[in-house]
Amino acid sequence: MAEIDATIEEPGFWDDPGTSAPLLQKRARLERQLQNLGRLDRERDDLEGWRELIDEGGEEDAAAFASRLAAGLETLEMELKLSGPDDGRDALLAINAGAGGTEAQDWAQMLERMYLRYGEQHGYQVQMLDRQEGEEAGIKSATLAVRGDNAYGFLKSESGVHRLVRISPYDANSRRHTSFASVFVYPEVDDSVEIEINDKDLRVDTYRSSGAGGQHVNRTDSAVRLTHLPTGVVVTCQNERSQIKNRSMAMKVLRSRLYDLEIKKRDAEKAKLEDQKKEIGFGSQIRSYVLHPYRMVKDHRTKTEVGDADRVLDGGIDPFVEAFLRTSIDGGL
Repeated sequence: MAEIDATIEEPGFWDDPGTSAPLLQKRARLERQLQNLGRLDRERDDLEGWRELIDEGGEEDAAAFASRLAAGLETLEMELKLSGPDDGRDALLAINAGAGGTEAQDWAQMLERMYLRYGEQHGYQVQMLDRQEGEEAGIKSATLAVRGDNAYGFLKSESGVHRLVRISPYDANSRRHTSFASVFVYPEVDDSVEIEINDKDLRVDTYRSSGAGGQHVNRTDSAVRLTHLPTGVVVTCQNERSQIKNRSMAMKVLRSRLYDLEIKKRDAEKAKLEDQKKEIGFGSQIRSYVLHPYRMVKDHRTKTEVGDADRVLDGGIDPFVEAFLRTSIDGGL
């Protein structure tokens, strides 16, 4: 913390937001962790007093204290596990419907709602960057920016194929259907990260937005698609009303994607995870959401199971996120 404070006090520090903003975010995270440690340390000192209270018949109050202390330790443990170089960054989350038409597109929209609710419950700022509607229902794809403390660190566990089993609402014979959608999460980079993109390596296409926004969106070529020719990475943005704003946001997403690719090349462990991601097919899902003939959500990597599927689909994915962090950091993944 002292080293960070010394850097902040240096002349010219505030002149470069690209450098100052990430450092200020890091300082805020460290301050929060120190505050949590201080609170837990004070509560530890109170343990003797709570033992005396138990002897006097105050078991109920003592149990509430113990529960609060355990929750505080759990929160601190999770934050301390987020030690990766990008864990503190904001996240970009892309959802794509798998094969299967309306069924898969409806499932992709259910996942979109799940992550929107998760962001709301955790106080994150969630921005819709791009959304491609399905032909009859649901969505073909969506890209969300999730911004807040450790957004990428927590959401990186969601990358992979998600499988849904249910009685189809679109099947007149009420048969059981299995649907798939893929999710990919990568860190959103800021101006402090230098990613060179040459104009000759970029193809820019503009088209009319298919989303909401009124007549202006539908009559102008405001949507932007960028294709990075050397890597084949394609990003689109149609959320903003102007082509200039959409291109600016699309460039930011492209820089994040290319940064993620570069990090994976340099880091052997992340490169291995990337290879696994490329090999994911619609038979090697990371998580199954079963709504019929029973209701359960199971993560196939950590073996974590939650019986309340509705709660999970309403944004309650914390058990899976926390289990992934514990298992991956302890060497199980």
